[in-house]
Amino acid sequence: MADASIDAAARRDWLHVTVALFLVALVAGFAQFGAVASLDDVARHFGHPATSQSLQSVVGLSGSVLGTGLAILRLASLVALPLASLADRWGRTNVLRRALLVGLVITAGASLSPSYWLFVACFALARPLLSTTSALVQVITVELSSTKGRIDRLVIISAGAGIGAGLAAILHGLIRGPDSFRWLFALAVVPVFFVRPLLRRIPEPTFHDGVMTFARIGAVPRGLRGRVAIVGVMVFIIGVIAGPASGFTFVYGEGVLKISPGVVASVVAFSAVTGLVGLLLSRYFSRVIGRRWTIVVGTLATAATASLAYGGGKIAFVVGYMSGVAAGGLLAPAIAALSTELFSHTFRATAAGWIVVAGVLGAMTGLLVFGLIGDSVHVTGAGSLRLPALLTFLPLLPLLLLLTRLPESSTMDLA
Repeated sequence: MADASIDAAARRDWLHVTVALFLVALVAGFAQFGAVASLDDVARHFGHPATSQSLQSVVGLSGSVLGTGLAILRLASLVALPLASLADRWGRTNVLRRALLVGLVITAGASLSPSYWLFVACFALARPLLSTTSALVQVITVELSSTKGRIDRLVIISAGAGIGAGLAAILHGLIRGPDSFRWLFALAVVPVFFVRPLLRRIPEPTFHDGVMTFARIGAVPRGLRGRVAIVGVMVFIIGVIAGPASGFTFVYGEGVLKISPGVVASVVAFSAVTGLVGLLLSRYFSRVIGRRWTIVVGTLATAATASLAYGGGKIAFVVGYMSGVAAGGLLAPAIAALSTELFSHTFRATAAGWIVVAGVLGAMTGLLVFGLIGDSVHVTGAGSLRLPALLTFLPLLPLLLLLTRLPESSTMDLA
């Protein structure tokens, strides 16, 4: 009977911690994705339509301006490296709490932006804090999980981040008006009032008989720098694809194809089903074929679905977007698992910071290249972003073979 009581208490603790991590991931996903979901409204509000046959003539800002603004947001995430690295010195939950709360407040402050570039500046300040939150949620999830249960929890956390991003897109479609994007940003302040109690439910992970050991900021042991570099290259490739795949979605759907925001919101809502399918496939494939090959399949699928979404009319957009959410669900838990399981506790958060840097540089590169090619095409209407997608995504895909130089982490015990 005593053992049964202990097991029941352990299950309750596991559930409480998982729910808390899920909600933190949801809140961070909502705050980060608001800028992307409302980009078409922001462009129309602050832009000046041109008479030439270009993206600016359709949405109000040129592809290069949009790409530069999104790239600045990504570039600001580089600050996540020292912030995440502090978690190896000050503790995971301590840094997580501060980063999330301050990031939410600054995001809400973006609702008062009087210009496009001040809007970019506000999100640039909030982005590294929210990126640090997302990275630390993954680190804590892995460190509090058993070897067998790690991928299950990571699937749940990925679902939380996806639901948060989807919620931002849905609310963008429902809240209409000339200043609708301001109301969406202002909503980021709401979680501040209930997230603190959630964070108290998350215990501080400790290893080595409960003794915390501290790494120097940004330091990775010499023998594992190659491993960090390879994972960084993989995340860079994913960023090159995922940056434009998500960054221009709503500009293309609403601005170019003239799909109403309400319809786009409905597509996002229905994509929850395809996203769940992707997460379940990730859980299955991560165990059967391993983290590495699941990442390869997920990355190729993300590139293919984004090219489909940007390569045709409304039907292609809907099919490409919904299948792209499934591809993202397939990819996210596997890359989160690999990028945390390969490193030890003493510098795991630091490694996560470097991996965020790689993703930021990839997304920034993808957004800039995609935007510049989009400006040079001089084509408006359905399929106008097909060529930018293909020229941005295809050249880097052969580098996925570098994954074969990493060990399979699905059966590794954490150190």
